[in-house]
Amino acid sequence: MNVHVKKTVPIEFLQVVKAYRKVKKGGKAVGIDNENWAEFDKQPERNLYVIWNRLASGSYHPQAVREVEIPKKDGKVRKLGIPTLRDRIAQQVLKDYMENRIDHLFHDNSYGYRPLKSAHDALEQVRQNCFKQDWVIDMDISKFFDEMDHELVLKAVEHVMDEKWVKLYVGRWLRMPIQKKDGTLQQKEGKGTPQGGVISPLLANLYLHFSLDMWLSKHYPQVNFVRYADDIVINCNSKEESETVLEAVKQRLSEVKLQFNESKTRIAYCKDYKRKGNYEIVKFEFLGFSYQPRARIGKFDGLKYMAFTAKISQSNQKRIREVIRENKLWNNTTLDIMDIAKSLNMKLSGWINYYSKYSKRTLRRTLSKVDIRLIKWLKSKHKIGSRKSSAKLKQIKQVNPNLFYHWQKGYC
Repeated sequence: MNVHVKKTVPIEFLQVVKAYRKVKKGGKAVGIDNENWAEFDKQPERNLYVIWNRLASGSYHPQAVREVEIPKKDGKVRKLGIPTLRDRIAQQVLKDYMENRIDHLFHDNSYGYRPLKSAHDALEQVRQNCFKQDWVIDMDISKFFDEMDHELVLKAVEHVMDEKWVKLYVGRWLRMPIQKKDGTLQQKEGKGTPQGGVISPLLANLYLHFSLDMWLSKHYPQVNFVRYADDIVINCNSKEESETVLEAVKQRLSEVKLQFNESKTRIAYCKDYKRKGNYEIVKFEFLGFSYQPRARIGKFDGLKYMAFTAKISQSNQKRIREVIRENKLWNNTTLDIMDIAKSLNMKLSGWINYYSKYSKRTLRRTLSKVDIRLIKWLKSKHKIGSRKSSAKLKQIKQVNPNLFYHWQKGYC
């Protein structure tokens, strides 16, 4: 395609193509225009050219985001803002441009949504910090993505990026109104960035880099902290220090127009065989894992001892069991067992790849519910007793040991 665009923004067409390929892997949810990938891909080159033309000329204006509600564990809902496909591509272009230039500025202890860093890296660093320091502040920032102050975001962007057009586009995305379920538009009123926006995690990291990470490093260099987006764990040397740091962080957050969630923030004692203190709170949760005292067996002497380490949290064990139990295919005895495997294997793969980081025994016990449900399903399907259905499942497993992902990986 021969293209002639009067460029005021240094964005190349190839950058838009790369952004499109990334975004397309991320999800199928549609924005307020209801355009899906099948429609977009009828004329992909033309559509990408239009996005590039507007981005490069400085004339790109995003549409409102579509609000969707996702149920949370506590019965409340998490509100996500879904941009249009075209806005997601455009945001990805700017995200890539900014990330390549500023990621190296971020603190080493910031792990969320960053290249070459993962949730597993963050979990392991917390584990190591708990070996070194006795106390933990487990902190949750209340409605962080909803409360991010636009003026402070743009100030942070201006501090790390010289290009005025970057600040221009960030400002436009921050100001995108939200389309509610009834079709009405809600204006941002100077705060908030949608969870679901491609560029939102980068802006969140930038906001908390200046608001918290650098502040902690400057004023409390003796503490160790790990931050994954707005989930933060701070390790301290004493209970008194933990209380002092927590109060200071509370004050700091108010200065940057944030506050922590009182009900989800706690100070915990990292109790193990060396720490003899007696305190009520001796566990906390981080990224789906529970850090707590657990009986371990020494590798060399075979003796039991108490370690402070991680395992899949009880709430996530319960959630997995519920997903297994509520699979509608259990009620359909006309299906083949292959259909059950096809339905569950993607979920099983995700659970095992993430939660097997620590305490495989606990995860194995949780996933054993799959085989229990399979035995019940075989019993109904073939109208046989429990013993025969159990034997039948054993026979199926011997013939096809890779049918279910947890069988392949030994979680059965």
